This record gives sequence, C-alpha cells and structure tokens, in this order.
Amino acid sequence: MTASSTPALFSPLSIRSTVFRNRIWAAPMCQYAVDLEDGVPTDWHLVHLGSIARGGAGLVMTEATGVSPEGRISAEDTGIYTDEQRDVWARIVDFIHSQGAAAGIQLAHAGRKASVFREWGDQDGTRPVSEGGWQTLAPSAIAFDGYDTPVALDSAGIDGVVDDFVSAAHRSVEAGFDVIEVHAAHGYLLHQFLSPLSNLRDDEYGGSLENRARLLLRVVTAVRAAIGEEKVLFVRFSGTDWVEGAWDVEQTTTVARWASEAGADLFDISTGGVVDGVKISVGPGYQVPFAEHVRREGGVRTSAVGLISDARHASQVIESGQADAVMLGRKLLRDPNFPQRAAIELGLDAHTAGGLVPPQYNRARWHDEVDS
Repeated sequence: MTASSTPALFSPLSIRSTVFRNRIWAAPMCQYAVDLEDGVPTDWHLVHLGSIARGGAGLVMTEATGVSPEGRISAEDTGIYTDEQRDVWARIVDFIHSQGAAAGIQLAHAGRKASVFREWGDQDGTRPVSEGGWQTLAPSAIAFDGYDTPVALDSAGIDGVVDDFVSAAHRSVEAGFDVIEVHAAHGYLLHQFLSPLSNLRDDEYGGSLENRARLLLRVVTAVRAAIGEEKVLFVRFSGTDWVEGAWDVEQTTTVARWASEAGADLFDISTGGVVDGVKISVGPGYQVPFAEHVRREGGVRTSAVGLISDARHASQVIESGQADAVMLGRKLLRDPNFPQRAAIELGLDAHTAGGLVPPQYNRARWHDEVDS
C-alpha cells in the first residue's frame, strides 16, 4: 500500500508542535487506583497507560486528573496540584513518548460530583468527610441525584478555580505533556456552569449562554497563556444533556467557536452526565453525530467517542469528515494492541506503519490474517 493510499485512520495529524502518528487516541478513563489518597499516580498508571502507548495509539490521555484536592472525583483519583504528583507523571510521560505516542492530560474539577466512593466499592454516593471525603462545590447549591448538596461558589471561589487550572497547566507542561485537555463534560464543574439544569445563578456566571460560558472561557484563556503557543489545548464537551431545553449541540458549537478564539485547538465531544436518569439510545458510534455537527458548523477540529470498536468504522469516521480523530476507551481496555490489529485489518504492515510495533516484539509478527 502506498503512502497516498494510507487509510485516513493512520494518517498523521499535526497540531501546533505535536505530530500525532495516527488518529486512534486513548480517551481519558478513570482508574480509581490511588490507594494513599494523595493523588500521586502509581505503577498501575505507568503500566495501564504505557501498554496503550506500546500498543500503537497516537495519543494517550490520562484519567480525569484533579486540579485541586477538592476537584478529584474520588479520593482514589490522580491529581496534578503538587510537585510530587508532577514528578511521577513525568516518568509516565517519558515512557509514553519512548513508545512513539503523544501524551495528554485531562485537567478536571468534579464540582458537585466530587468526593464519591470509587466505582467498584461496596458504597456509592458522596463519601462523608469523616471517611476521607470533603465539601463539594458547584455553581449553585443543587445536588446531583443521590449526592450531598454542594456549596455554591462565590466570586473568590471562582477565581480560585481558574488559578487551580493554571497551576495544574504549568505542572503539566513541566511534566512533559504534549496535550492539555480542559474537562468541561460529563456533569463536572465546568459543565455544571454551562448547563441551565445545574446553573441557576443570577450573576455574571448565570443566565445567558455568554454568562454560563464565562468560567470555561476564562479557564481556556488562562490555560493557553500558561502553556504557551507550542502545546496543544483540547476542551472536552458533552454535546447534549439529553434533556429538552437544556444544554445541546447548538450551544456546544457556539461555545466551541468561542473557545477556539480563546486558544483551544480541538474539541473532544462526548455527551451527558449533568443529570441522572436520562434515556439514551446507545450503539456503535452513537455520539459521533455530535462531533460531526460541532466540526461542520463550528469550523473547528473535533474527536469522536462512543462505542467505536471496529477498525473500518473508526476509519470511516475520519474519511467521511465526521471527526479528526477517534477516542477509544473500552476497546483499548480490552485490547491495548487494537491500533496494531486495526492496521492489519486496513491493509498496513503494523511493523512498518508508523512504528506501531516496538522492535522488542518483531519476532511475534502479525500475519496477513489477524489472530482471533
């Protein structure tokens, strides 16, 4: 296969100073693997993220990483609000780079959905302060279903959130990350400000779309200034709340355009999370149309996510112009080598196509027929 006929999924993508070797990117996936409750990533994160890089992904993103202690989803989440956390992340970034992948970090503040028990434990909902939890924060004192009521942020608190994102962005650059993503999706703090379901403020941060987007745009502007012109800046949006009259794809498109003007380079489009109990028709690529809409109508780069697990489907998303890259989660958990397998399925030699297979594994060559 000639270079001109390389499948779009395996064509490089250049943004600012970073060249992504392909368009198969690892989505942020919470691991709840910090046992000491200090936010410091562990060997689990090195092996988990390192195996995906070794498997051939073009970009490997961290889990939602707290910009402050109270910004973590759970006490078992990673953070990047201390120098110790930064230095351990740097080791992981170095390994990701050694495998030919770009490294990204998702900077997050969970807001009213913070301080919860980790996913597979015996308890759910808000972790009490007496058991290592903390007071949660939000745009308005409205609880997420089944969680404790948060405290509404005042003006000083909002300024503090911006400062926390900036400090985290500085440490992310120091750790060597190529991509910094601002998490404004899945019902976490910045999404809580964007959605009229969770933001009932009557000041300059509530009401109109311009006001509800104000905090996000402050964060994007400040983070761009903190990371300089060479680093890549993503924003993750939920393209809809799946509730009529709430946050939707048209508002997402408008705010993405504003965020692009403020310095964001690409928008990672997911959906939902700000309220529980909504009905979603789930299937392969069910969220791709939202990424396509934002890309087409906003004139911006996007990545698509949502049960994309087939090589030809993933490539078709890129070839058709629905998105600039695909973000995979569950598929890469099941098979970190999926990029290598996808290359073979699309007619490439995974050992020569973009250096997907490390030389240590050359003796275990992929054959023309993919192993089952």
